[in-house]
Amino acid sequence: MASNDVSKQTKAAIEHGEGILRLAPNWVPRDFLHPGRRIKLAPQDYYALGTHRGGIDERWFASTTAAANPGAPPDEGLSYVVSDGQRFTLKDAVAAEGAALIGKPMFDAYKRWPVYSKFFDNMGPIPHHMHQNHAQAKLVGEEGKPEAYYFPPQLNNVGNNFPFTFFGLEPGTTKTDVRRCLERWNEGDNGILDLSRAYRLAPGTGWLVPPCVLHAPGSLVTYEPQWGSDVFGMYQSIVEARPVPWELLVKCMPKDKHQDLDFIVDQLDWEGNTDPYFGKNHFLAPITAAEGQGWVDRWVVYGRVEGKELFSAKELTVSPGTKATIKDNGASGVIVVQGRGRIQGTSLECPAMIRFGEMTEDEVFITADRAKQGYTVENLGRECPLVLLRYFGPDTNPDAPNVGDYRKA
Repeated sequence: MASNDVSKQTKAAIEHGEGILRLAPNWVPRDFLHPGRRIKLAPQDYYALGTHRGGIDERWFASTTAAANPGAPPDEGLSYVVSDGQRFTLKDAVAAEGAALIGKPMFDAYKRWPVYSKFFDNMGPIPHHMHQNHAQAKLVGEEGKPEAYYFPPQLNNVGNNFPFTFFGLEPGTTKTDVRRCLERWNEGDNGILDLSRAYRLAPGTGWLVPPCVLHAPGSLVTYEPQWGSDVFGMYQSIVEARPVPWELLVKCMPKDKHQDLDFIVDQLDWEGNTDPYFGKNHFLAPITAAEGQGWVDRWVVYGRVEGKELFSAKELTVSPGTKATIKDNGASGVIVVQGRGRIQGTSLECPAMIRFGEMTEDEVFITADRAKQGYTVENLGRECPLVLLRYFGPDTNPDAPNVGDYRKA
């Protein structure tokens, strides 16, 4: 689509929605995972793309980042704006009208919306893996990926098979220990989890996960604000009796290093992985950011990665029959996890079930100007709270809490 056409359509969508853009559901499969079936996709559609593509266990929000899946079409992972019968990617909209959508400072710095969020919903655990940092990812023409987790209570009525996450490595673990695990890759379970520590996951809490730190996410539905990249390296050879291909370990490493075990081990942040206070230094609990009559806005993702505020997220809860007027420092992607209402005149409703390809009214993008001017969120339900999750890009909330600040609240 010509950039002039997208520019016109984007401007019209901004005007039509008073700075609120409607987004279509954005489903992403993973061929090495087993869907947890809690993110409202209709049961008959979890393999809508074919069993060869894998089950759909992710839904991405306000994404301008393509999914790095084998056999994927070029727009897999990209969110689409839907307005007045028109449909175009948020990526193209930001390229055409970035300053209006995400604010001039962010657009000048990144030339894109550099973050995204998702629901991750798996039946069981996934392999112990890490995401490369920016310097490492640059070696293969990609960007690094720090991320964070929040476990929405509304989607976690059951914990599925393994609601525990392994993080990092036990203090005292050596690089030789990890190297031996890699040497045993084709012998069965390489024992990498024997070197790690599991933490029980609790709905309504979360974690901040820097790059180069190993983690084997458990089976709670996870809301994941993260940097706009899809790089990873999996260090576990078998999970739930399913072999993990060596290719998933080295896919985001230079080709001449695919058999260099020392290089692969050195991709890990050793100090970060063996931190004896890992839980204390990475666990997140909600912190009230603002509240009014019948509503409360809480930080659910916060903290710095290498001293930088890269992303953050809030959970807004509005009681039945109540309105909340909110002002933010910048643009955000929004998903409704409970209730029905409207935001600045645009209808909102959390669906009970979604067919693949069906349009919904549960996801929007709030432009930077609208966020700063303020917007009204109204609960139109009689009994059920309206609950919205929204995430922000880098340097939007410099006054957000630090990890551990929930203890002071």
